[in-house]
Amino acid sequence: MAPGSFAEYTVVPASAAAPVPSVKPEYVTLPVSGTTAYISLNELGGLSDGKKVLVTAAAGGTGQFAVQLAKKAKCHVIGTCSSDKKSAFLKSIGCDRPINYHTEHVSTVLKQEYPTGVDVVYESVGGAMFDLAVDALAIKGRLIVIGFVSGYQTPTGLSPVKAGTLPAKLLKKSASVQGFFLNHSLSKYQAAMDHLLKMYAGGDLVCEVDLGDLSVEGRFRGLESVFRAVDYMYMGKNTGKIVVELPRSVNSKL
Repeated sequence: MAPGSFAEYTVVPASAAAPVPSVKPEYVTLPVSGTTAYISLNELGGLSDGKKVLVTAAAGGTGQFAVQLAKKAKCHVIGTCSSDKKSAFLKSIGCDRPINYHTEHVSTVLKQEYPTGVDVVYESVGGAMFDLAVDALAIKGRLIVIGFVSGYQTPTGLSPVKAGTLPAKLLKKSASVQGFFLNHSLSKYQAAMDHLLKMYAGGDLVCEVDLGDLSVEGRFRGLESVFRAVDYMYMGKNTGKIVVELPRSVNSKL
C-alpha cells in the first residue's frame, strides 16, 4: 500500500507492508479490494442478520469480498453481474440472488422481488446503476459509494447521475449516501489485512483471481501486458481481481 503502480519493484516503509505466508496471486486481491470491502462495511454498513444487501459489480475485484462478508454477517445478498459465468461464480460464494443484467432488468427484479427495498448497497459502478440503487433503497437504507467504474474512461472520469432529485429521494426514505475512500481509513488497514489473511488461511474466504487466461492474447504476463489487463477490466470480462504476473526473473529475486 504505497504510491506508485505498474512497477516490478517499489520501496516502502515496513509499516506499509503486510507479511504473507507465500507468494500467491490470491494475496494481491486483499490490500485494496479486500480491505475496502471489510472496512467500509464494518464502518458504514450496519450489517446484521436478515438485512438485504445489494452489491453492484458483485463478481469483480472488490464486489466478491462484499458478497462474502455480507453473507458472514447473515445478510441476504443480491449481486449484479454481466454474464451467466459470473452469476454461477456468485452463487458459489453464497450470493442469494445474482442478477445478470444482460438477461434481466435489475430494476424490475428489485421492484418485484424486494418491494420494500434493500437496506445496504455496496456501489462501485456509478451512472445509471447508482440511480437505480438509490431508487431501490429501503426506509433508512444506506448506499456506500466505493467507485464509479462506468465513468472512468469518460473525459471527466464520471458518469452522469440524477443528482437533482437525490435530496428528495433521501429525505423521503430517511436514507443516506456515503463515500468511502480507503486512504482515509489507513489506521484500520493493518487489522483488516490481518483478519482477511486469517479468513483466507482458514478457508473462510474465496480470493478469486483472473490472470487473463480467457483473454484474446492469453494470460497477463509482464508489465507490457498491463494495458491489455486494464482493457479487459473495462470490457467487464474479469471474474474476481485481475492480476498481472511478473517475469520469473523478478519473482525469483523475492
